[in-house]
Amino acid sequence: MAKRLLGSQLFVSRLSFYTTNKDLKRLFSPFGTITEARLVIDPRTQRPKGFGFVTFESDVDAQNALKAMNGKIINGGIIFVEVAKPTRPEDRDASIKRGTEISE
Repeated sequence: MAKRLLGSQLFVSRLSFYTTNKDLKRLFSPFGTITEARLVIDPRTQRPKGFGFVTFESDVDAQNALKAMNGKIINGGIIFVEVAKPTRPEDRDASIKRGTEISE
């Protein structure tokens, strides 16, 4: 059976370019305590790129938010939500050691 990592950080894409960090946090706050909500900013234009990350205190809260928000229409567009993938191999190893691996 395939395994995937479950984490407390979500990747949110296809956000409106008018979305702010505050908007992103407010959008996901009904699902639990958020430790960070940040949009990725284009270094050249200093404008949001249309995607960002939301980190929850709890993996369970993150999973609930993912199920509820993926595919929702927000500000006239459909957003996509998925578990954020670790950027470094060390991050992936730390996730496995924490026991956040689940099977599908």
